[in-house]
Amino acid sequence: MSTIAAVATPDAVGGISVIRISGPDAFSVCDKCFKAFNNKTAGDMEGYTCSYGLITDENNERVDDVVLTVFRAPRSYTGENVAEISCHGGRYITNKILRLVLNSGAVPAQAGEFTKRAFLNGKLSLTQAEAVMDIISSGGEAQLRYANALKNGSIFKRISKIKSSLVEILSSLAAWADFPEEDVPEVENDTLICQLSTVLNELIKISDSYDEGRIIREGINTVICGKPNVGKSTLMNCLTGYQRSIVTDIAGTTRDVIEESVRLGDLTLRLSDTAGIRDTNDVIEGMGVDIAFDRINEADLILVVFDSTSELDNKEHDLINKLKGKKCIAILNKIDGDLNINKDTLYSSFDYVVEISAKNYVGIDELKEIVRKLFLDHISDADEGIIANERQRSCVRGAVTDIEEAISILQCSDMLDAVTVVLDSALSHLMELTGERVSDTVIDDVFSRFCVGK
Repeated sequence: MSTIAAVATPDAVGGISVIRISGPDAFSVCDKCFKAFNNKTAGDMEGYTCSYGLITDENNERVDDVVLTVFRAPRSYTGENVAEISCHGGRYITNKILRLVLNSGAVPAQAGEFTKRAFLNGKLSLTQAEAVMDIISSGGEAQLRYANALKNGSIFKRISKIKSSLVEILSSLAAWADFPEEDVPEVENDTLICQLSTVLNELIKISDSYDEGRIIREGINTVICGKPNVGKSTLMNCLTGYQRSIVTDIAGTTRDVIEESVRLGDLTLRLSDTAGIRDTNDVIEGMGVDIAFDRINEADLILVVFDSTSELDNKEHDLINKLKGKKCIAILNKIDGDLNINKDTLYSSFDYVVEISAKNYVGIDELKEIVRKLFLDHISDADEGIIANERQRSCVRGAVTDIEEAISILQCSDMLDAVTVVLDSALSHLMELTGERVSDTVIDDVFSRFCVGK
């Protein structure tokens, strides 16, 4: 296998840059361009030790004084010999040292290749490897907590228990089929259905955790809707902290969707300020209204805004009916004005109602607390393990489908051979999730989303 090298720190000016080298020739590559002040070579250094010295070029000219850190296989991140050169953090000097390393026998690392080697060398499961990028991209405490739990093996351990149950069931089926003359306990359909139902219920719970993981990782897809001039854009600006949406007294000012992400404690709201919902002869505004309803249907959370100084009209009553069964918070805006709205209608129609003045920042803390209760209070504990991405969800759903088919077969017949085939397929799906049985295409796709140097 080749020896790879890349800059592991961001492509920016900083105090220190790190060039990471991994592979069978990592130490000999360093020895060609690094001269330690104690005259020790990288090959002579013990693992987890550092050496201070110089990087020199082809003409033996000094380039920079650096610190070389050595990690010996298999006790390294990749499981291979690894060396890291810490130099001064200028872009030019960092790239020059990288070129010297490459000229000394290393090849440029591809995106995610260090972590890919860690996976291939058994240092990480595939789910743990995927968590590395989630840790890097964490934008809040909740994201970091769940990413760390995933890297520590939370979902791997949960899936491993299910795999063990399936392996035990498959072993019983194989023993009954292959050694009928031996004193092997008979496999009874009812018992098998009970065992598989337990496995199925656990897999469905794991599959259902996908939305929790998506919300923590990507944020809450939140739509602000309502008729024109109720204060939707003012609320958007209030939550973002600056004038993201244009606010005027002219109805229909917002025609397209205005989007912005906002941190709300441990959560991220991916806000969409939509066109005011009303009947209009304006073609462009009408398209905006249609888009608003599309966004409402796709949203994780709907903030529907009402003007407390105006009575509810027929369009708003229609909107209230369309939002039944969706996760909504009714926003009663302009409470510092003259009250003309029938508040009882809103309180009887929505589980959550908050009275605010977006213009004067009144009631915003209460709104944030309701959002937190709606999402964070019902999310599983990080250590329980939740699905982190669509690949993992697809694997779990494949196993769910197979086990449902196995139960269906058992309920209609005693074709245990067919059940064995289907359960073996379910086990393959779970092994693909953890990376124990996975194609090169899947591996390449997973690590292609990584940054170079990691």
